[in-house]
Amino acid sequence: MTGNVNDKRPIINNPINPYRENVQGKANEPITVAGLLDRAKKVLGDSYQGSKSDWTLGEIYNRLEENAPRIAIIGGSADHPAHILDLETVSRAALKIWEEGGVPFYFSTPVMCDGTAQSNMGMSYSLQSRNAIAEIVVNQMEAHSYHGAFVIQGCDKQPLGVLSGLALLDRVRRYRGEAPVFATFAPSHVLKGGEIPQDLQVELKEIAERASLMGEQNIADDLNDALSFILQCTSNTQFQGVLARAVEKGIITHEQHKNYEKRLAINTCDSAGGICAFHGTGNSSRDLMAGFGLVHPKLELLTEPPTSDQLKPAIESLFTIANRPECSVAELVGANIANAIRIHSSGGGSTNLMMHIVGAMVYAGYDFSLWDIEKIHQSHPIPDLFHYSLTEGRDIFVLAEQCCSGQIRGMETLFYELIRNGVPMDVDALTVTGQTWKERLSNTEGLSADGVKENPIIQSKPLRKFSGVDVLRGNFFESAVVKISGMTTYQLDQFDDKVSFVLYFENEEDANNQLLNDQLLDELRDEQAFSQEHLLQMWKHNQPESYGEAGALSYHQLFNRMVKDQCLKLTIIIAGQGPEAFGMPEMFNPMQHINANRQLKRLATLISDGRYSGVTYGAAIGHMTPEAYNDGGVLYLKQGDLLHLRFRAKRIELLDAESFTNGEMKPYLGDLKLDRGTLGEQRKETMKKRQRTVAASNRLVGCTSAVEGVVPLAVKMDAVIPFSPRIAIKHQ
Repeated sequence: MTGNVNDKRPIINNPINPYRENVQGKANEPITVAGLLDRAKKVLGDSYQGSKSDWTLGEIYNRLEENAPRIAIIGGSADHPAHILDLETVSRAALKIWEEGGVPFYFSTPVMCDGTAQSNMGMSYSLQSRNAIAEIVVNQMEAHSYHGAFVIQGCDKQPLGVLSGLALLDRVRRYRGEAPVFATFAPSHVLKGGEIPQDLQVELKEIAERASLMGEQNIADDLNDALSFILQCTSNTQFQGVLARAVEKGIITHEQHKNYEKRLAINTCDSAGGICAFHGTGNSSRDLMAGFGLVHPKLELLTEPPTSDQLKPAIESLFTIANRPECSVAELVGANIANAIRIHSSGGGSTNLMMHIVGAMVYAGYDFSLWDIEKIHQSHPIPDLFHYSLTEGRDIFVLAEQCCSGQIRGMETLFYELIRNGVPMDVDALTVTGQTWKERLSNTEGLSADGVKENPIIQSKPLRKFSGVDVLRGNFFESAVVKISGMTTYQLDQFDDKVSFVLYFENEEDANNQLLNDQLLDELRDEQAFSQEHLLQMWKHNQPESYGEAGALSYHQLFNRMVKDQCLKLTIIIAGQGPEAFGMPEMFNPMQHINANRQLKRLATLISDGRYSGVTYGAAIGHMTPEAYNDGGVLYLKQGDLLHLRFRAKRIELLDAESFTNGEMKPYLGDLKLDRGTLGEQRKETMKKRQRTVAASNRLVGCTSAVEGVVPLAVKMDAVIPFSPRIAIKHQ
């Protein structure tokens, strides 16, 4: 609880108050506070129902002098769709903070939109922006001596960047003997997916029919697939890939393509903005922050910016946890780590979050890594309780509607259903409401997933017994991650325990050019890219029941038949995308290009030392360590290498090619750096030249690997608090 001055005003119990000791702050800041509150009242207009305007410069001075809670409202830049309506939320929050006896301030951080940054140099700055946001938050909170924060949580790297900065600052302040840092997060509302205008739907369907009549059935089918999704920025990329192929085949002109592209784009985003309705990094971060206990349930899943009535309990709760070290930012993160991981896993959250979860824990001062996530994930089976779909009316906007109508309670409902399915959730962990999960769930109104009768997303009965992101190991790498929850059991069966040829690309640009090539498979066949002996052995292993038909076929016939029967498997390697080499961009476009090719997607697995959010039809394996730039095995692979994909065993093995020719499945036992050193050096020289296209000030040099969250080495060195798995799995 906060202390009080004359039982009227809360204060922060901190022996240090720079505003008491230094007059300059009291001279400079009152006008910023008054200006914020004056603007807030003007923005809200007649809807403002609060107290009279009593924020005189003298009263602001008094609160600064007495150490009333100085709370920063942290927003995001308005050039991101999630933050275009921040001003109204800032205004409501500022007035409520003042009403509660605090001193409100406001600043915003830059927020990169990963969608906008796709396919340009921005992707090499995206992950770095998380660390930069953490630095910005620490800088501003320290320079202006703010005690706590009300965070308008956006998308992409902003939520975990702000969290990381606040958690680190909490540790530093307490190390100095000062009051703990406290914060609450208010996620931006969910952006409603767009709708393709009826006339445009008709035209696109006509193109599909024309493609079919011209013998381009794959293009026709892929276009119809794209039409089945809600319209959003990601589906625009899917349309772009298919329509580009249609231009190449003479089905439409380039001018028609650009016309369709424009009409799709301008109908994509609702003018109210918000976090996109797909379950990518933005909404996965929403789930995760709720799992960390940092989001008040009234604000978790909304379809429009919060009202004053919705903000009221969140800010009132924020004041109750000031001066409570057990409710500080770093402590809530540490106490809720197992809860957050299990919610993320059961909800099928973004692969990106695996790295950001680790990063947040390290910034919070814990000696933590990807291996600790794996221990928690494997300590108890985590069922799939999230029936999300972009084609069947179960996107995150629909989930928000279900919550706003009172049918369910978002992550509280998922938490509850995990308990009912035997998952050991930590109900004694505290949350930002000042209550434990047990106390929050004692009110069972709207708690069960069964409250949604039509098209439920959160389930009470598991869709599968497993979900989440798995950590992989292999004989040519240390770690990688794959989003198993994004693959149906049928898809998993199509790729698990299969042998696959490597198709190697040194960077994303080369990969995108080839993946948009509609003749890629024909060209691989015509140039006989893989040995016939290896093709035969692959068929024998991948589809033994039909192998007897292979012997009499020519190379062309063999290749075509294996493509048709889907026993030919390709692993598309995109190297040189790691943190140090190129900023660890997200491999979204290669994934979309594979998904947009009906034939290729049933054959292809994707591996990279870059990042992923989702999946291809086959597995999307990313965050591979060591990265190619640091002599990881992925640097030395080449076209025609053979990989044994064993997803259920959580392993990928590079096979000995000679043994495989003889029908034996033996792992490669050599030293890739020794055997292919010259090739590796040539590739690294190319990487170094490419690295210079990223501004030196923003390169991820002097950071840990993805295993330890890609955080600055100095942050990692200070993360010395032992993390005990017993805390995370104490209910076993």
